[in-house]
Amino acid sequence: MVDFTNIDLDQLFGFGDDSNPLMMLIWILPIILFIFYGQRIQLQVTSGEIKKGIKKLDSYRTEARIELIDYVKKNMNPKQDPTKKIDQFLEYFTIMPVDMDPNGIVEKVKHTVRAREDYSRNHVKSLSPETDEIKLSRVLTLLEIATSLHMIYKVINHMFLTAKKQNNYPLILPLQMILPFIMEEAEAIMKAIPAFKQGQPIGDGIGPMVVGKMMLDTKKEKVAFETISSEKDYEERKLVLLKAEGPGSTVGRPGDAVESLVSKSKPDIIIMVDAALKMEGEDSAITAQGFGAAIGGIGTERFQIEDVATKNNIPIFAIVIKQSVKEAITLMTKDIANQAENVRNQIDEMIKSNTVPGQTVLLIGVGNTIGVPQ
Repeated sequence: MVDFTNIDLDQLFGFGDDSNPLMMLIWILPIILFIFYGQRIQLQVTSGEIKKGIKKLDSYRTEARIELIDYVKKNMNPKQDPTKKIDQFLEYFTIMPVDMDPNGIVEKVKHTVRAREDYSRNHVKSLSPETDEIKLSRVLTLLEIATSLHMIYKVINHMFLTAKKQNNYPLILPLQMILPFIMEEAEAIMKAIPAFKQGQPIGDGIGPMVVGKMMLDTKKEKVAFETISSEKDYEERKLVLLKAEGPGSTVGRPGDAVESLVSKSKPDIIIMVDAALKMEGEDSAITAQGFGAAIGGIGTERFQIEDVATKNNIPIFAIVIKQSVKEAITLMTKDIANQAENVRNQIDEMIKSNTVPGQTVLLIGVGNTIGVPQ
């Protein structure tokens, strides 16, 4: 029997001998491997994580496409199979105008974007001309969701394959850093589909919900495309209410509406109510007050409102309800809905603090008004 207690491990492995060839190999080989193949090893490890994300993005875009096609078939009753036309829509793109000379760029962007909106609306409606506007607005939103997921997948996959093709680890690092944020947004967009299919209010609709409730029992009129307003008396003041026309899936065109109402009613202040993206660590459904045009999008509507307010020397006040990206585009949570009364009280205080009897207030509910009537 071998007596293992008498074996000298230092002597066996040469721990105390710097000239031992075995120990030199044990220390030197990993260093050599890391120097010559370190980036490739890191690329392989990182690639595995990114592949999982890309596979999930692919499943999101496929599922969104199927949901859109099924919804069109069931609710629009098209005379022909809409699959081919919808697939063409998914590949549509928009080329923004040249901005080397910034003069007039806003009008160019607005023209380009609205031309695309009109084109999409007309061609989707051509699938079934009898479709009502509410269903049409839902289809257009679902088309936008499917197109967004399709484009996200293509861009991320392109970046990944380019880095892999060149075996370039530094090139893949930016993708590794932004992928968690991309996946969070893609998942939120995907989970928004059920709410839009069923016509349910989403978190972004809290502004229109507050203003829409104040519009009840008032005479409404259309002041811009898919945008309505009404008037009522409040504490010896004139209150002009504005929101997108519900319960369809639309944000309306508040910029055009504000231009029309300012020239007609000459408001003394403008108050805008909208959802806002919360920061990490902040609680959802908290409210905040501020100054300036509270409206998202590509900026054309915001520019239009700011321009009109500046030319007429009208101060703009804002009330926002903070929420995450997911909460903003998915079914409105109870906590956000419960803030409606609180926001209404803040509007009352803001009107009383910043106007006097006899003045006019323009109150705008900003956001997608799906599922929110007036």
